[in-house]
Amino acid sequence: MIFFITCQLLEKGLNWMFYSCLNNKPFLPFFKKIIQKAPKTFDTEFMTDFINELQLKIERLEDEINFKNGLISILSHDSKELFGTFLWLIEELEQKTLSEEDFFKLLPQVKRDAQKNLQTTQDSIAWLKTQYGEFKIKPVKIMVMDLFHYLEEKYAAKLNEKNIKFYFKGDHNAFLTSDRMLLEYVLDKIFNNAVKYTFPGQDIYLQSITEDDEVILSVIDFGTGIHEKYLPTIYNHGNPIFLGTAGEKGVGLSLKIVKNFISLLNGNIQIISTENKGTTVSLFLHKFIE
Repeated sequence: MIFFITCQLLEKGLNWMFYSCLNNKPFLPFFKKIIQKAPKTFDTEFMTDFINELQLKIERLEDEINFKNGLISILSHDSKELFGTFLWLIEELEQKTLSEEDFFKLLPQVKRDAQKNLQTTQDSIAWLKTQYGEFKIKPVKIMVMDLFHYLEEKYAAKLNEKNIKFYFKGDHNAFLTSDRMLLEYVLDKIFNNAVKYTFPGQDIYLQSITEDDEVILSVIDFGTGIHEKYLPTIYNHGNPIFLGTAGEKGVGLSLKIVKNFISLLNGNIQIISTENKGTTVSLFLHKFIE
């Protein structure tokens, strides 16, 4: 009889859990009321642990939903903005209300907007690849110096354009076992931000520290930094987007995907920043992953 009552209570609780996810209703208080009504011989301690675990899963699910909604919002807004600009320019030229001289003056801005939208699309595609099908990380041995050379080569033109020097600090023989595609994407986005917000003539470092079975990779810059009031919500949608030191534009999407990818690698990310002094972004990764 107790087992039957317990199953009924669980069924009612689980039904409410899914209703809560869909309708943004508080789930935990309701389930606690159910436990209070349970038979005295019912293992309430076990059930408390059980619903706490469910609540954590619900919160992660809500984060995923918010992330997807934000991604859709960004893609929708930026696409409308870009194509709206294209249509406006064409119509103005057709109606001869915009001179060719003014048209060519506007092209650099249109180019920057197009580059920003292309980056958003590429970031979205990279994230989508991890969401569909049975995506599994593919661990391979990666030399940290190979990651340094990858960034050095990819950003050679931008580093030269802003006269930024890029250096490596740490053991040149350091390595870790990780998914190369995810890790290169993460470092690419972090390094891109470092270049974007570093002033011409300054330095950027890739630092590697190995502690037991953990490797800490840090990208260190001495650029504009981030005001402390923005740090707690840096991974949230709706934060202000700042221009780079050369007027580079972004959409604030990369760091959100970076955090998602780091969780796939069972690692952690830490951002330490001081306005007008610079930023250090550190990745805490297992030296070996299965």
